[in-house]
Amino acid sequence: MGNRQPQSGLSHVVGTIDQPLLELTIPQVLARTVAAHPDREAAVFVQEGLNWSYSTFAREVDRFAGGLVRLGVRKGDRVGIWSPNNSAWLLTQFATARIGAILVCINPAYRNHELDYALNKVGCSTLVTAAAFKSSDYLAMLNALAPEIADSTPGDLSSGRLPHLKRLIQIGENTAPGFLSFSDVASMGDTVEPAHLDTISESLSNREPINIQFTSGTTGSPKGACLTHRNIVNNADNVTATMRFSKADRLCIPVPFYHCFGMVMGTLGCVTKGATMVIPGEGFDPAQTLQAVSDQRCTALYGVPTMFVAELELPDFDRFDLSHLRTGIMAGASCPIEVMKQVQARMNMGEVTIAYGMTETSPVSFQSDVDDPIEKRVSTVGRIHPHVECKVVDDRGQTLPVGKQGELLTRGYSVMQGYWNDDERTTESIRDGWMHTGDLAVIDSEGYCDITGRVKDMIIRGGENIYPREVEDFLFTHPGISQVQIFGIPDEKFGEVVCAWIVPSDDSLTDEEVRAFCKERISHFKVPTHVRFKTELPMTATGKPQKFVMRDSMMDELKAGMEKPP
Repeated sequence: MGNRQPQSGLSHVVGTIDQPLLELTIPQVLARTVAAHPDREAAVFVQEGLNWSYSTFAREVDRFAGGLVRLGVRKGDRVGIWSPNNSAWLLTQFATARIGAILVCINPAYRNHELDYALNKVGCSTLVTAAAFKSSDYLAMLNALAPEIADSTPGDLSSGRLPHLKRLIQIGENTAPGFLSFSDVASMGDTVEPAHLDTISESLSNREPINIQFTSGTTGSPKGACLTHRNIVNNADNVTATMRFSKADRLCIPVPFYHCFGMVMGTLGCVTKGATMVIPGEGFDPAQTLQAVSDQRCTALYGVPTMFVAELELPDFDRFDLSHLRTGIMAGASCPIEVMKQVQARMNMGEVTIAYGMTETSPVSFQSDVDDPIEKRVSTVGRIHPHVECKVVDDRGQTLPVGKQGELLTRGYSVMQGYWNDDERTTESIRDGWMHTGDLAVIDSEGYCDITGRVKDMIIRGGENIYPREVEDFLFTHPGISQVQIFGIPDEKFGEVVCAWIVPSDDSLTDEEVRAFCKERISHFKVPTHVRFKTELPMTATGKPQKFVMRDSMMDELKAGMEKPP
């Protein structure tokens, strides 16, 4: 039942309920798949040279889960993961779920300022971390935040600045002082009986939180969205069902695990179907991705539009065998029609789908079908997911007629439990069961949804959500900045880029100094591409900043060729 088309001419759609929701925990889903497909390939980590069957994968999960138990990690404890894509990340995801510990996803691009906030906000007792990634030296940042690490007994940290953090587990070789080795912790699990882990798993409820995802707020600091087993198991199941996944599918996952795109729609989605996860490398590289698709005979590929553009633009594109590709997901930003046509024709992805959602809704609410017309796949984000309900409302909360723009609201199993330890912001976002997305949308007479903008001024740069207030609050900590406004402008490569208009308190301040101040402290994608110094900022009569005036002025200036992006 349920109707994906609006009824009574109103922008209100309800997903089908033909198939019941899975009332399973993550360990139950994995156990079910292992029982059905023990010898099928579960995961291939190309860069690491690893290839696991489902039975081997489950055994490795249990080893690390047992090690965490031996260390004293218990149900409800928060375990952070700060790392690019690798096998240890995947094991941590399923091992924490096995024992009911809450996995806290930390963006690999975070710097000290953001890491400090995240670890303390949710009270992480354990952190699994890589040593470094790209320009980020994770060990150096951790030691800067907690100088006590170097002289601490591994597994027994006592830090003034990170009072909750007790255990640091390092991925890889050459473990640093004060850190436990990931492989050693897994070895500790060899002495823990699977029956003991089964007892823990059987005590879990699928309505308990199992994952915290940080999503930046328009009012400042990041919020920790609490997702339950039920939230993400069912979203993973429905996302892959919409692509008509089966155990025969092989999904290439170049998108980051730390986000729902990678760990819910990707890894967990594969586990719900017994499909194979193929991970090309730690971070996105277009040639590495297509090589993995080619060598591993992948049937599906994920990415944001800029990833697909980078793949299509490879000078040796034609050397890759993409003949096995069938489907996949493009999400995170709108897709130009020419890109979609090329993905379908040149990459053999005739059944590629578009998906839309938000972290707080686990994440997907709308997704196109594999056989939707191309016009619908580029002009909309598809139709409502099963067991989800959405409507478009005006500023009084009244449901609008079909074709009218308003704020999109979502209700159903996928809505998060709430923001960790933040009742005020939870009740602001979820009212009468409806998640207020903050996105502007239009729903047509067939039930297709078009995301037309944002109620507030969120910037989406290359699939990464950036909230101006968070960057503004950070820049205000610079002694040479008196006022600052952050806004986005369109960009051909990234969709949008960040601009900063600053009233300096120190006239000697330069744009290079501003960027340097940002680069060591906040994620690279939040660093302003364009910096302008002003004597005053455009405001309304009531003192509210007029970002649209700044945006228009900035675009006019750049159009006139006055600046090339750095």
